[in-house]
Parts: sequence; C-alpha cells; structure tokens
Amino acid sequence: MMPIAVRWRRTLGLARSLITYRHPGRQRGLRQLYAPFLRADDLVFDVGAHMGDRTHAFAALGAQVVAFEPQPHLMAWLQRLEGRQARVSLRPEAVGAEPGTARLAVSLANPTVSTMATSWRQGIGAANSTFKKVRWEQEVEVAVVTLDQMIAEYGLPAFCKIDVEGFEEDVLLGVSQPLPALSFEFVTGTLERSVACIQRLETLATGGYRYNAVPGEQRRFLFTQWQTADQMQGWLDRGAGEISSGDIYARLQEAHV
Repeated sequence: MMPIAVRWRRTLGLARSLITYRHPGRQRGLRQLYAPFLRADDLVFDVGAHMGDRTHAFAALGAQVVAFEPQPHLMAWLQRLEGRQARVSLRPEAVGAEPGTARLAVSLANPTVSTMATSWRQGIGAANSTFKKVRWEQEVEVAVVTLDQMIAEYGLPAFCKIDVEGFEEDVLLGVSQPLPALSFEFVTGTLERSVACIQRLETLATGGYRYNAVPGEQRRFLFTQWQTADQMQGWLDRGAGEISSGDIYARLQEAHV
C-alpha cells in the first residue's frame, strides 16, 4: 500500500495540475493559439500530454491527436478526461532518440516537471529559482518510442507539441525528416538545450525553419515577426529576455501559417 505521505503529495500534485491546466477559460486561448497551424482532420502529436489540456484543444479544432504520457497516474486521468474522444489516441510511452525503455524521475507534488533528462534534473534547481524546491521522489521504468516510429504508424503530423522537461533534443533526435510545425519548451538556466533543438531542426530542413516564442503559460507570440534560426539562437544566448520558461514554436520556412 502507498504510504499516506506519498498519497498526499501525489494528490496535491494532481490537484495543482488540474487547477493550472484545466481551469475554465484556458481552452479558448489555446484554440486561438493553435488554430493557424491546423486544418480539419490534420494529425497532431502531443508529446508530454500531462493533463491533456492541449490535446483537448487540438481535438476541438478538428485534429486527430496522438497523445503521449508515460506517467501511469497521469495516464489514468487522461483516460478519464480525454479517453472517450474519438479523435484522441492515448499512448502510455515516452518519446526519445531510440526505442526501448528508460527511467522516468517523477515529482509527486509537481508532476509536470517529471523528466528522463538526468543532468537537467540535477542542475535545474541551482540554475532556475522556479525549480529550487522541486523534488523527484520516485523513478519508474517506461517504454520509449521514437517520432520516426510513430510517423510510420500514424503519418506525418501537421503539428507536434513537445514538453518533456529537458529531454526535447532527445525527442528530435528520433525523427529523420522535417516536421511542418512544432513547439518545444525552453527553461532559463538550460537554454543551451533549446539552442541544440534549433540546431537539430536546421539539419532536418533544407530551407530551414522560422521561430517564435510564447512566454510561460501565455497564449500569444512574443515576436511580431517570425525569427530566423540565428535570431532565435541569439535571443536565447542573451538570456531569453529573462523569461523563466515558455515554448519555442518552429514552422518550416516554406510552410506559412
């Protein structure tokens, strides 16, 4: 039986996630953010689906969504929240550079920052004060698939959301063709990982990508004009405007939205 303290921390973490990501009013902003990237029946991969708020927004826009969430207790909630949607397929795997298995470090009180990136986890508390009190109390072994495998199974996604706490580059190392559009998280203190993601993307697409950023949990783009790879890397190298975290969006240069 799970100790009472562990159950309490897990319950607290789930409640925090539900309040943050499933509160009334959030969906409208998410749909407005993603609508330019999607047409009816487009395919979307949601890598690190967590509570499924973005999965829900993608499906509401008419997309077919494949959502990946390796944390077993979060997958149980995803099943309750999104499992009955015909447009949503739920996968309990993590996504990485190679298929197989890996160890996932789980934060019970902050499940959104559970991660497979060991060095990221060990250094992020000192590098970013937002993570100073975060603890990863458990490890679970999870199955890992690659984007190439999932593309072979489902097709090429029109959009791929990647939010995996420092493991984003590993996810991108598992795909060998350009994705039309995607997003990946950036976190101050480990911005070199985001630069590595941009460099990886630029090796995949002959024409390159254009980039923008969304600070934190906002639903609007920071830049009025989409940035080149060099411009976005320069912004990251200068400290990302002292923004603690957010998401970088990338679209193929020839794929205007």
